[in-house]
Amino acid sequence: MFPSILIVDDEPTILQSLSGLLTDEGFEVITANNGYEALKLIDAEAPDLIILDIWMPGIDGIETLKEIKKSSSALPVIIITGHGNVETAVKATKLGAFDLIEKPLNFDKVIVAINNALNFRRLEEENRYLRRKTIEKHSISGNSEHVQTLKMQIATVAPTESWVFIKGENGTGKELVARTIHQLSSRAESPMIDVNCAAISESLIESELFGHEKGAVSGSSTKKRGKFELANTGTIFFDEIGDMSLSTQAKILRVLDEKKFQRMGKGRTLTTDVRVIAATNKDLEVEIENGNFREDLYYRLNVVPIEVPPLRERTEDIPILSDIFLVEAATKNREKRKSITDDAMEILGEYNWPGNVRELKNLIERLAIMVQQDIITVKDLPVNVSDPKKVEGEIFSIEGIDEARSAFEMTYVRKKLAHYNNDLEKTAKAIRVTHEFIQSLIKAEWQ
Repeated sequence: MFPSILIVDDEPTILQSLSGLLTDEGFEVITANNGYEALKLIDAEAPDLIILDIWMPGIDGIETLKEIKKSSSALPVIIITGHGNVETAVKATKLGAFDLIEKPLNFDKVIVAINNALNFRRLEEENRYLRRKTIEKHSISGNSEHVQTLKMQIATVAPTESWVFIKGENGTGKELVARTIHQLSSRAESPMIDVNCAAISESLIESELFGHEKGAVSGSSTKKRGKFELANTGTIFFDEIGDMSLSTQAKILRVLDEKKFQRMGKGRTLTTDVRVIAATNKDLEVEIENGNFREDLYYRLNVVPIEVPPLRERTEDIPILSDIFLVEAATKNREKRKSITDDAMEILGEYNWPGNVRELKNLIERLAIMVQQDIITVKDLPVNVSDPKKVEGEIFSIEGIDEARSAFEMTYVRKKLAHYNNDLEKTAKAIRVTHEFIQSLIKAEWQ
């Protein structure tokens, strides 16, 4: 199907000559003698592009352009005028005109402008499509009351410029929430830059955040742009910000307050325009009491708090999530999609899910690969999911103290986690280990 072009001009010779030219070039052509007629044809014919004269009786080209952009903002408009001047060009461009061409028309310029406008529109449509797909990919799945509340919070805060502080256990989907907020914001066309505060070493974090000039960092012979510079006009996401050192917290706070920084090596002062989203699995108020987190930074970040519920509080979403993960696994492995029996699904709903959605996803993917038949049953579930009590009994049948100790540690930690409502900090403090130790045990089991 060829693109359709609406030509709007009160001069019959222009309409005739342009129509003939564009028809010869393979376009479908519609014509209008004035702005009123053009607006009616836009509604009736839905053209792909408009060539619009400025000077016409009645409603002129500028007023017609305003009306077009009110109802069809993405529709490209090329202005033509025999009285072109800088003021007219600027006004038309501000109103959304794609290009302006002066009379007498150069047909080669007209064709180039049309092709450029149509290509630009195609790219915009592709970008909108990709953005919709990205939003779908990063959407929070589930119909539980907790998830509906979470979705409402995201939809409310996303279009604003407010900073967001996301709390939740490991594996609940804090990063997913952050990406959804970014994709639904006015900054979606700019990047969202991740800062994994737990993964970057103290010696490198300043370079990672602020960048460095050539030769400022040992072993580097080139200039480096930091996370703040890369995120400019977009979003910077501090993941697990509770693991950031106090010295780095002070530097971050200064940049957030002053909105400017320098690369390491004392280059020029750079300004930053970023929206900040931070996330943590820690109780930062406890961390503040223990002297591990700055109170002023906490209140600077905690503008709009969002709590991501653990999976055990939204077990009615497990069938939906499982189905999504089964489809993903089938697509990824190019295999037939498997299904799960009702009794197996019931057991999944009764399990405590210390690793939350991430644990469920890993388990479903593992089952989709390892189970040979098309239907996953109870006997296919790992014993720690299907029969936790049996795991406890089997500890005493293990030969070898090291293996038995590892099995006991996992069972003991799970019991304590359940006792303290899966609060890692409280559990770690009660059994006198670090929360990292507990995380490592959990990850080792379900990764």
